[in-house]
Amino acid sequence: MNNKTTILPSDYDIWLEELKKNIKSAQTRAALAVNKELITLYWNIGNEILERQNKQGWGSKVIDRLSQDLRNAFPQLKGFSRANMMYMRAFAEAWPDYLTDDSNVQQLVGQIPWGHNLVLLSKFKDERQRLWYAKKASEHGWSRAVLVHQIETKLIDREGSAATNFDGSLPKEQSELAKQTIKDPYIFDFLSLGADAKERDIENALTEHISKFLLELGAGFAFVGKQVQIEVGGDDFYIDLLFYHLKLRSYVVIELKTGDFKPEHTGQLNFYLSAVDSQMKTDLDQPTIGLLLCKSRNRIVAEYALRDNSKPIGIAEYHIAQALPAELEGNLPSIEEIENILSSDENDLGE
Repeated sequence: MNNKTTILPSDYDIWLEELKKNIKSAQTRAALAVNKELITLYWNIGNEILERQNKQGWGSKVIDRLSQDLRNAFPQLKGFSRANMMYMRAFAEAWPDYLTDDSNVQQLVGQIPWGHNLVLLSKFKDERQRLWYAKKASEHGWSRAVLVHQIETKLIDREGSAATNFDGSLPKEQSELAKQTIKDPYIFDFLSLGADAKERDIENALTEHISKFLLELGAGFAFVGKQVQIEVGGDDFYIDLLFYHLKLRSYVVIELKTGDFKPEHTGQLNFYLSAVDSQMKTDLDQPTIGLLLCKSRNRIVAEYALRDNSKPIGIAEYHIAQALPAELEGNLPSIEEIENILSSDENDLGE
């Protein structure tokens, strides 16, 4: 038996990592190609059904027979149920230009799974909204459950709607990305806190449910810490929540206010941004961005407060689920039971 130690090239580890990346990339491309072929097949079948129904006038009984014949011919495939055949017809009807060369529909809806497309068909009649969510789902790798959540919380209306001064405080390209990163309002419906919840209570609850908090913040946010200590002139100060945004390449300071927005809040946040820029930011980082989350805010007051501020700041509202009446609490599952249920869905963020 040869016990000699294998001498590896000095760059072996780097080479191995590159090979792993290439393999994963190839797997992703293969999966996308298979998915695109499946979506195209379903569109073709649906379009054939539409055209034949329009020309020959036959009804749903023919679809029943077609479904049965295709299932008999391809027993190993599960996509030819009567319901799915009707979905194929609806898909083709919703996207009549799916195969045309000048259409970007195929590039968007062809990149997401069939189940995602069915969600979009069932939720929207408007083509623009379907395409918007299809693009987001493809970009961020949303699972179907996450897609449904984003639709139900009306992400399309909330994204980019916060009051900000990014146009005057950030370079144009950075400003556009930052504006799309911030939304208004933020929906913290996974929290059950009373109307009198303190800022620290909300911070603790958000960090206990960090995966859901990150989902609501959006793609690109990396959690750095809560109550992050900074020292200025010998005095200690504490930042509520600190994140780093990978696409913006900047720190993001989030401050929580349990009441209405007041202009003086921007002064405190501006101070924290200066401290982070001075003590944490490197030459490779973009200017630190501030996000002030309030229970409510007057948009005009917020815009005035930001008008002459040179630091990039966004101001948005947040909504949380209200605590239930005491008489109902005994009829609900325990925290342990809920956590057990949620733990089985942890992979939804990455699917």
